[in-house]
Amino acid sequence: MVNVVFWALTQEQRLLLWANRRSAHRTVNRLLGGWLGTITHAGGATFTLLTALLCGLSAPGVWGTVGWQAFAATIISHIPVAIMKRKFSRLRPYQALSSVHVCKKPLRDSSFPSGHTTAIFAWLLPWLVADTAMLPIILPAAIILGVSVGWSRMYLGLHYPSDIAAGAVIGSSVSLSVSAAWSLF
Repeated sequence: MVNVVFWALTQEQRLLLWANRRSAHRTVNRLLGGWLGTITHAGGATFTLLTALLCGLSAPGVWGTVGWQAFAATIISHIPVAIMKRKFSRLRPYQALSSVHVCKKPLRDSSFPSGHTTAIFAWLLPWLVADTAMLPIILPAAIILGVSVGWSRMYLGLHYPSDIAAGAVIGSSVSLSVSAAWSLF
C-alpha cells in the first residue's frame, strides 16, 4: 500500500511540474502566461457570482433560472471546500517544491481542494443541462473554460492535480444536485 501511495504522489508531482513548466520560446510563454493568468480569474468568486447574479436578474426565461442555479451552486459548493481546506491543511505546490514557478501574489491558505476549480464547475454545469439543443455550442466552450481554469491553477503553482480533480468533482456534484432539486420546486 505504501508503494502505491508513493507512486501516486510521484505521478502527481510529475503532472504538476509538466503543467507548471515554462516554454523555451518567449512568445509561447507570453501567450500561455497571459491566457492562464487571465482565465484563472474566471474561477474566482467575483466572476462566477457576479455573472450568475446578473443572468439571474436579467436573462429571459430558462437562462434567468440557470443564472440563479449557478449562483446557488457556486455559493453552496464552497461550504465543503471551506471544511476540507481546514481539515487537510495541505501546503501549496510552491510552498512544498522548490522547482515550481509561482504567480506574483500567491495564496497562502490550504491547497486542497481548489476553490477556483470548484467555483467554475459549479457555475458551468447549469448552463450545460439547461437546453440540450444548445449543447453542441456550449459544451466545447465549457470544456475549454473548465480545463483552462484547472490548468491555470497548476501553471501558477497554486494547486496539485488532485486539488483540481477534487474541486471539479465537488463543483459538478453540487451543481447537478442544485439543478435537480430546482426542478422539484
